[in-house]
Amino acid sequence: MPPTLTHQALADLVGGRLLQGEPDGEINGINSLADAQAGEVSFLGNPKYASLTQTTKASAILVAPGFSEVLPGKALIQVANPTLAFDRAVKHFGPPERLLAPGVHPTSVVAENAQFDRTKVHVGPHAVIEDDVVIGDGSVIHAGAFIGLGSRLGSSCVIHANAVIKERCILGNRVIIHSCSVIGTDGFGYQTVNGQHLKMDQVGIVHIEDDVEIGSCTTIDRARFGRTLVGSGTKIDNLVQLGHNVSTGRGCIIVSQTGISGSTQLGDYVVMGGQVGVAGHLKIGNQVTFHAKSGVTKDTPTAGAYTGFPARPLIEGRRMLMYPSRVPDLTRRIQDLEKKLAELEQRLA
Repeated sequence: MPPTLTHQALADLVGGRLLQGEPDGEINGINSLADAQAGEVSFLGNPKYASLTQTTKASAILVAPGFSEVLPGKALIQVANPTLAFDRAVKHFGPPERLLAPGVHPTSVVAENAQFDRTKVHVGPHAVIEDDVVIGDGSVIHAGAFIGLGSRLGSSCVIHANAVIKERCILGNRVIIHSCSVIGTDGFGYQTVNGQHLKMDQVGIVHIEDDVEIGSCTTIDRARFGRTLVGSGTKIDNLVQLGHNVSTGRGCIIVSQTGISGSTQLGDYVVMGGQVGVAGHLKIGNQVTFHAKSGVTKDTPTAGAYTGFPARPLIEGRRMLMYPSRVPDLTRRIQDLEKKLAELEQRLA
C-alpha cells in the first residue's frame, strides 16, 4: 500500500495550494468525484461535473484557479491544471510501474543478425524479431510481438503484446504501439482491368517519428512508394486507419474509428474526433479540428473547427446538422398551408 499523505503533503506533491481544510487530514487513495469515498482525493477537471463537488464523499478535491465555492468538510487544493495535477496523485497511490528486466526470453525467435544489446532490451515470450532488425536501448518487446525484416526501432520504444511491425518500417525514440496494431500492412491499391482487380505493389515504408503513441487495433498502411509518415508527438487512438502515403504533422490527435484515405496530408496539431472520415489526396492545414463524425471531402487549409458532412466551419456545420430535425415540423406546416389554399380556391370558385 502506498503511504498516506496529509492534505498539505498532497498539495506539495501536486504543486498546489491548500485553500480549505485541515493540513493534517489524511488521504489514502484516488477516485472519481462520483465514486470517491472518505479518505480519497478527486479532481474537478471539467466544469460539466461541478455539481458533483456538492455530493462527493471525497475528502480532498483538486480545483482550478477561480473556484470559489466553500465545501464544508473538504480539503480544496488549487492547482493550475487539475487533470494534469491529479496524474501525480495517481502515480503515488496507483499500482506500481511494472519494470521488465532486460533480456531475451528463451521462447522468443530472434534472428542471429538482429542488432540490439540484450542487456538493455527486453524481449518477451514468443516474440519474433527477423533479420537485420535494429532496436535501441531501453526498448521493450512484449509477448507475441512481431518485428519484421529490416525494421528500425529507436530507444525506449514499447511494442505491446501481439503488435506487428512489418518489414523495413522505421520507429523513432519513445514510440508506443499497443496490442494488435499493425504497422506497415500493404496499402489498398488496385487497378481494375477487364473486370479484375489487379493488386499494385506496395513497396514503401511507414516512418513513425519520436514520442508517438498508437492505440490497439490500429492499422497504418505502408506507402505504395516513399513513406507513410506519422509526425512527432502525434497520438492515435484505438481502431484508426491511416491509408498508404498519408502524412501527419507534429502533435496531431486522431480519435477512435477515424479513417484517413491515401495520400492525404495533415498539418501540425490537427485534431480528428471519433469516426471522422477523410477522403484521399487532401491537404489539411495546421490546427484544424474536425468534430466527431465529420466527413472531410475537400482541402481544409484554414485553422479552426469544422463539423458535418461535408465538413463546414463549425457554426455553419451545426446549422446544417440542425435542419433535418426540422423537416417533420416543416412538413406539417406545408400540409396545413396546402389545406388552407385548397379551401381558399374552393371559395373563389
